[in-house]
Amino acid sequence: MQSREPAARRRRDTAPSIDSQRMTLMLSAQDNELLVSGGPGTVMGEYLRRYWHPVALSDEVPEPDCAPIRLRVLGEDWVLFRDSAGRTGLLDPACAHRGANLFYGRNEEGGLRCVYHGWKFATDGACIDMPNVPPGSALHGKMRIRACPTVEFAGMVWAYLGSEGTMPATVPQLEAGLVPASHRFVTKRLVECNWTHSMEGALDTAHFSFLHMPAPAQMRDDNPAVAADVARLRWLRNDPMPRFKLIDHEVGFLIGGARHADPGDHYWRLTQYMLPTHSITPSAMPGETLYGYTWTPIDDSRCWIYTYAWHPDRPLDDAERERYQKGGYGQFAELGAGYVPLRNRGNDYLLSREEQRTTSFTGVRGIAEQDQMAQESQGVIADRTREHLTATDIAIVHFRRLLLGEARALAAGQAPAAPGRAEAYRVRGGGAHTPASQPLEEVMETRFGSATGLIG
Repeated sequence: MQSREPAARRRRDTAPSIDSQRMTLMLSAQDNELLVSGGPGTVMGEYLRRYWHPVALSDEVPEPDCAPIRLRVLGEDWVLFRDSAGRTGLLDPACAHRGANLFYGRNEEGGLRCVYHGWKFATDGACIDMPNVPPGSALHGKMRIRACPTVEFAGMVWAYLGSEGTMPATVPQLEAGLVPASHRFVTKRLVECNWTHSMEGALDTAHFSFLHMPAPAQMRDDNPAVAADVARLRWLRNDPMPRFKLIDHEVGFLIGGARHADPGDHYWRLTQYMLPTHSITPSAMPGETLYGYTWTPIDDSRCWIYTYAWHPDRPLDDAERERYQKGGYGQFAELGAGYVPLRNRGNDYLLSREEQRTTSFTGVRGIAEQDQMAQESQGVIADRTREHLTATDIAIVHFRRLLLGEARALAAGQAPAAPGRAEAYRVRGGGAHTPASQPLEEVMETRFGSATGLIG
């Protein structure tokens, strides 16, 4: 699918008028269904199963022989547990004997024991004890249930749901997992819409000029709520139509969005997309903490966003971690029980019309919650046939074309290359304030040391 020329040179500029191409850029109903359907046996579902996915935070199974947890991933139900040796196991929840749910099982002595008749299963799905089966039975040593390989990386439990013979050797080597644990913070939150809505929101930096803006009366240098970011907020507010350039790389593409800043300068927001479900945010300026997201579909109507912060050069202090826990720094939502945002679809995100009039553009508190409101308001599954795209949507168009093309190629017998390129996921995104004459490749070389953001 990719050009033979060097990745750093595969640059795509926005078309002069995307409106004239609307019939080729909008999705048909058939393409939209293919894009959002991730269940077993679907074209996209089979493609997504060629990758490792985070299925839980490591803290959700915090110690050996702790309580198992229920999971639903890509439309399938599972039970996750940590055995006596600290290994994680992801099992089909139905006991091989009579189907009782292993979520209710006893996690004991190296396995998960069904409470109905005592059959016990190891992390690899092998049945290691069958108390109601005679010792000489041929069932011993042969009975097993479906289990998926798991590994822990970056504070998350990752699983491979695809066929054994297609499993990549390792998980994507995101930088957040390569720094010491003291240098990162990771959590997740529930999103009540198809994962592609949320992903597209992350790839769309143009919305920041509106969705996340303080009310005009708040845009003062002496307002402590915005003082640290007042220049960036001013650049975002004053230029709602950034110019985009895209650079393809081995596992996705870079999105460079340039806005007019001070006279003769540009403010760049540099977003990374990595196949199939990862993104690095464009917010961090040099020296600041970096942020990223990984989406894991629960089913076609809900997903988890795993959100992580990391600093390559120093530990995160207690004050930073406390602020993340409370939904600070924009990327993190304030959470209630079960990792559900306190401001959510069920309570209209606690929207305040008074705050919308006086404090913020939306009247919803929290950048993450503002994003979620916009994304979930599109519907559980958006009807993309009704869109009217503009030049600022070029990254969303490219995301759809890439993902659909990859999934169709697999269905035609061409295995995807990205799962085997784990090291290529070591990319960075962030912001840059540069001379207006500086092209994107030069901006990237100066900011990150490579034209695609790949770090050594």
